[in-house]
Amino acid sequence: MRVIDIIKQANKTLFSFELLPPLRGNSISSIYKVIDPLMEYNPSFINVTYHQEEVVYRKHPSGLLEKKTIRKRPGTVAISAAIKNKYSDVEVVPHLICGGFSKEETEYALIDFHYLGIDNILVLRGDAPKNQRTFQPEQNGHSYANELVTQITEMNRGKFVDDEMQHTFKTNFCVGVAGYPEKHIESPNLATDLRYLKQKIDAGAEFIITQMFFDNKKYFRFVDACRKEGITVPIIPGMKPISTMRELNALPQIFYIDIPEELSKEVQKCSTNDEVFNVGIEWGIRQSKELLDHGVPVLHYFTVGISENIRQIAKAVF
Repeated sequence: MRVIDIIKQANKTLFSFELLPPLRGNSISSIYKVIDPLMEYNPSFINVTYHQEEVVYRKHPSGLLEKKTIRKRPGTVAISAAIKNKYSDVEVVPHLICGGFSKEETEYALIDFHYLGIDNILVLRGDAPKNQRTFQPEQNGHSYANELVTQITEMNRGKFVDDEMQHTFKTNFCVGVAGYPEKHIESPNLATDLRYLKQKIDAGAEFIITQMFFDNKKYFRFVDACRKEGITVPIIPGMKPISTMRELNALPQIFYIDIPEELSKEVQKCSTNDEVFNVGIEWGIRQSKELLDHGVPVLHYFTVGISENIRQIAKAVF
């Protein structure tokens, strides 16, 4: 079922979460350990992230450097299929990125998802790999997320990359995109970022999931600004409870977000990560209840490999 239809048919705020594929060499059982404790709270959909290839250099005893291309977290398509098979009552929303894909390779991935009966895709441009200063698309690939949304929209109309193909089928993907309440790092300001977001909606995206935030006022202001820009689709708040002392500095550096002073002070009072973990749960419950009171369509959580904190928040909220 398409996410937009799930939201339209619901008469309450829904629950969903995002998964990271396990690191290469780890078993898929690590995914099930994250999912199983959360199934009690009837998630409407589960997102599965996609990770681009990276270039690494390995030094040999001779001193020579060997250049290798690796994927640290492969398996998005297979994991999506496994979740759909094991948890039949929940929809899967795999991520699809511009980076690392030509238009033809994107089409092949979309055909795979269509054959698997997956109706929803979250589209992202993707970050530049560590060895690149700026994002570089693949040859004959997409430079921006709105271009990828357009390709999926055209497949929904039966139009494939090869214009000469005849008797093509029409897909029925529901496309979601990312929104940034504190703006994307590469945008000069929020107004410009909202114009880019509007381009993705105009290209056919039907829902938005936000970057994580810790101050609900930023989400509310973002929604108001989107509505003024003419963006009318559901805007789903994305959240991640803080869980370690390291994250107090790491999350702002990685995701370019602010940590509210009140939360920062509570974390700084902690002497162990267990105490931080509990602070994160308490903040997450408070944040979630306020969003619930405002009637958000879905509460969406980023698990990042653990789910006990999400389970405790869901238990208190749903």
